[in-house]
Amino acid sequence: MTEEEIRFMERFKVGELTVEPGTPILMEGSNSPQLFTALRGMGLRYKSTENGRRQVINFILPGDFIGLQAGIMGEMGHSVMASTRMTLCVFERGAIWTLFKSAPEKAFDLTWIAAVEEHFLGETLVSIGQRTAIEAVAWALLKLFLRGKALGLAEGNTMPLPYRQHDLADALGLSLVHTNKTLARLRQRQLADWSEGQLRVHNLDDLAQLARSDCSLPQKRPIL
Repeated sequence: MTEEEIRFMERFKVGELTVEPGTPILMEGSNSPQLFTALRGMGLRYKSTENGRRQVINFILPGDFIGLQAGIMGEMGHSVMASTRMTLCVFERGAIWTLFKSAPEKAFDLTWIAAVEEHFLGETLVSIGQRTAIEAVAWALLKLFLRGKALGLAEGNTMPLPYRQHDLADALGLSLVHTNKTLARLRQRQLADWSEGQLRVHNLDDLAQLARSDCSLPQKRPIL
């Protein structure tokens, strides 16, 4: 950021908030007065169905912007929960319009983030509908590892991934048993091993080939 952009963001920011694992950050249908950037820690975006089931929409990593839906549409269409201890940068929702009035470059960044999220949801839909279970799980682990690597979270072939298998199952529309067996198959094929909160990718190229994807790092994301 330029010095002018930093000064603007310092005015936009109203504080920082630390939340514990399992804490709801935003609830579906809520009209939260605040927006957030995840500074540290990881979380989940998810929707709940009428019968109590859950669809994980996305995994939140450091740098992700949270609450744009409420900021634009007035209420959240999904919920957000902390999976680990998280530190959040807090913004007042009403101030979001000053981005478009006074900082058009940051407003473009916000629009870019929304476009990337839309693109990712499209990829996820393809995985759920068109990839086999092992291809879908390989794709999810590949994308998470590449995002972690781009953020500097990975050391060599290992990165922290403190989610539950249940979270991955809910993201891909698989049963927990099927997800567990599929992860075991990836481990047996020496492609990837996810256990005890750590993801180890043993062969990135072969994992990407199985996932019918590529292993290039994601574009550099702007941070608000």
